[in-house]
Amino acid sequence: MREEVEITIFNSLLSAIAEEMGIVLQKSSFSANIKERRDFSCAIFDGKGRLIAQAAHIPVHLGAMPHTLAAVRKTLTLNSGDVAITNDPYAGGTHLPDITLIKPVYHRNEIAFYLTVRAHHADVGGKAPGSMPLATHIEDEGVLIKPQKLIKAGELNEVFFRNFLEKVRNPAEREGDLRAQIAALHRGEVRLKELISRYGLSFLKERLTMLLNHSEIYMRSLIKEIPDGSYYFEDFLDDDGLNKDPISIKVHLKIKKDRATIDFRGSARQVTTGLNAVYAVTCAAVYYVFFALARGNIPQNQGAFEPLEIITEPETVVDARYPAPVAAGNVETSQRIVDAILGALAQALPEQIPAASCGSMNNLAFGTEDFSYYETIGGGMGARPGKPGLSGVHTHMTNTLNTPVEALEREFPVLVERYSLRPRSGGTGKFRGGDGLIRRFRFLKPLTVTILSERRRLAPYGLYGGKPGRRGQNILEKEGRKRKLPGKITLQVKPGDVIEIRTPGGGGWG
Repeated sequence: MREEVEITIFNSLLSAIAEEMGIVLQKSSFSANIKERRDFSCAIFDGKGRLIAQAAHIPVHLGAMPHTLAAVRKTLTLNSGDVAITNDPYAGGTHLPDITLIKPVYHRNEIAFYLTVRAHHADVGGKAPGSMPLATHIEDEGVLIKPQKLIKAGELNEVFFRNFLEKVRNPAEREGDLRAQIAALHRGEVRLKELISRYGLSFLKERLTMLLNHSEIYMRSLIKEIPDGSYYFEDFLDDDGLNKDPISIKVHLKIKKDRATIDFRGSARQVTTGLNAVYAVTCAAVYYVFFALARGNIPQNQGAFEPLEIITEPETVVDARYPAPVAAGNVETSQRIVDAILGALAQALPEQIPAASCGSMNNLAFGTEDFSYYETIGGGMGARPGKPGLSGVHTHMTNTLNTPVEALEREFPVLVERYSLRPRSGGTGKFRGGDGLIRRFRFLKPLTVTILSERRRLAPYGLYGGKPGRRGQNILEKEGRKRKLPGKITLQVKPGDVIEIRTPGGGGWG
């Protein structure tokens, strides 16, 4: 009993530090994407590079961070006063707009902890404002930052910093957001050193080992509750934006006693545009699903990963390799990976697994060469056993807020003419899927707009007789005429043009 109390206390202490780091980042950031939508994540690792605590931020960020830190530790020697920077998707990153800063926390010439902050920057260069274009090569999506030192012995790497800012839109905003990340790392370091001063590092290490072991034991017991067997499911992305063929994601889930093997072999080869997910994103989706099964009762750390074996094939849509573009793999393919895993689990746990949710982050980016804006738009949650799905929410791999209309209209040349639920878009059934959203934008200046969205051709599935959710739609209104847009497109708009995003509803259950 005493051990469980101590585990709870130290998990809460560490998680609170990660949460406080996020507050510092949000309050000191410049961009609406970080300040308003909170598109960022913070986590703490021990001196061996093992995830020990995280804030309740973005699942696709947090699950990939252990891979990022592993790549940085392999590449760089981080000394006291150093801060590493990277957004390299092939080195544990997610996609280029997600820039990660890593800081070691030293105690008596020993690395006691690592702190990480990942934030989605509204632009990192590339072919289109927002750095989410329909690219065919990774460099067309923006600046790729290999793991390197942003700060060395307390001194900012001015050459790198200025060179980066010259390549992005709105460099003042980028600089402000990066400095906000640095401030968040500093706050985390202060708080961790207070813990070391209070308890001593040796005592903390013992409690961290207990914490990791507890999560591993809990995850093993959770897996034991799933009937042994092999479960298969296949789901599809609509297309890659250039080619119209659906993109297959296959999962073989094998449960044997207290271990789970999640095998994605046989999934589609990596595609022409940025629907490719890197291995770290696929792992993040797997971790998310199994943490969700625990219903918040398990400390989210590296120990919980131990009973999970994840198998992929290189150069596939779930394990992309350079130079494949990956902008939408992080935001769209990650969602479909979750749908596929849940589809397999539904065969093993029919009374626990919900129908498919919206299945898209409904990404919208717009801007000029001087500024850029990015947001994701919520949709319908899949109906659950015994409950309907929620309406108009972000689901699964995203956990951001919307941008308030007032903030959006104050800062950018756009009017939001409608923001409402999308009636009757949830799938019918004994329990109905949640409804999607309608968000209608009237543009006031000539802009470049990019939409990356899914479930426009293939609907979110229902379960156990429940009907699919309604597919999403993207509508352009120009000079009084309406035109249906594809799910993935970059286009030019003029003053007075309107784009209406109608997001998918969740599937019904029963």
